[in-house]
Amino acid sequence: MKTKSGAKKRFTLTGSGKIKRKHAYKSHILTKKSKKRKRNLTYSAIIDKADEKNIRLMIRS
Repeated sequence: MKTKSGAKKRFTLTGSGKIKRKHAYKSHILTKKSKKRKRNLTYSAIIDKADEKNIRLMIRS
């Protein structure tokens, strides 16, 4: 089975096997967002347990 190209670009596996993702809302219309909000959107996040099964199927790992 092929990997979903969109998922390949958006998610990465950590060493411990968790799936990392970027935050949304950091690409445009940034003037109305506070410095704190933009800074916190910079950091990566771990995906929620509820989404893990589907994302693993998409990235085939």
